[in-house]
Formats: sequence, structure tokens, C-alpha cells
Amino acid sequence: MSNANDASDVVADANAGYARLSEVFESSARRWELIVYPSLFAFIILAAYGFYLIYNLARDVHYLAISVDTNMTTLAGNMQNVSENMSQLTANIRAMTVTMDSIDNKVATLEPMLANLDSMDGAIQSMTYATHTMGRSTQNMQMDLARMNHNFGRPLSFVNSFIPW
Repeated sequence: MSNANDASDVVADANAGYARLSEVFESSARRWELIVYPSLFAFIILAAYGFYLIYNLARDVHYLAISVDTNMTTLAGNMQNVSENMSQLTANIRAMTVTMDSIDNKVATLEPMLANLDSMDGAIQSMTYATHTMGRSTQNMQMDLARMNHNFGRPLSFVNSFIPW
């Protein structure tokens, strides 16, 4: 009987070990439940918010693509106008280059004229001096005639008193 007693002790020890393992596992499971379930709930909320953000981003990109497509047609037409205007600008710059070359040639011919203008300036200055001299001479003649009038006026008024007419 001792063997039966030993076997029942072993079974009782095994049951006690299983009971202890069961208690430890349950307490560990409760600790994990306190961590895992809230974490799982937070993950689900974050995943839903991430889906919402991705959905809105995809919708905004869709509207942006439609807007860009609409504006690309306008931009293509405007680029054609820019190309035509650049061609016109190139032609205008070529015409300006020809005109500037012509102006350069004309300015080069002005340099000999400048030397002639210096001599003409001297001649005009001498003419100005001569004109001033003539003016002074005319003024002197006027003063001399006024004196003569005064000098002849008195004797002639005496003579006029004798003449009957």
C-alpha cells in the first residue's frame, strides 16, 4: 500500500503543481489583458485615423489632378503665345541691332563736323562782337544827331520867324 499511497501523493503533488501553474497563468493573463486590450483598442483607433488621413489625401490628390489637368490646357495655349512673342522679340532685337549699327555709323561721321563747329563757334563770337560794336556806333550816331538837332534847332527857329511861309 505504500506504493498506492506514494502514487496518490504524486498525483496530489501534480494536481497542486497544476493548480499553482493555473493560478500563475491566470494572474499573468490578467496583467497581459490590462496591457494588450487597451493597446489593441489604441491601435484600432490609430489605424482608423490613418485610413481617414489616407482617404482624404487620395481625394485631395484627385482634385489636384483634375485642377492641374484643366490648367495644363490653358498653360499649353499660353506657352504657344509665349513662343510666338519670343519670335517677335527676336525679330525686334535684330531690327534694333541694325538701327544701332546705323546710329554708330552716323555718330562716327559727326566727329569731323565737331571740328568745323569749333571754328564756326569762333566765327560767331567775332560776329557777336562786331554786332555789339555796330550797336555802340549807332548809339553814338544817335547822340550826335540829337546834339546837331539841338544846335541847329535854335538858329533855325530864329530864321523861321523871318520866313513868311
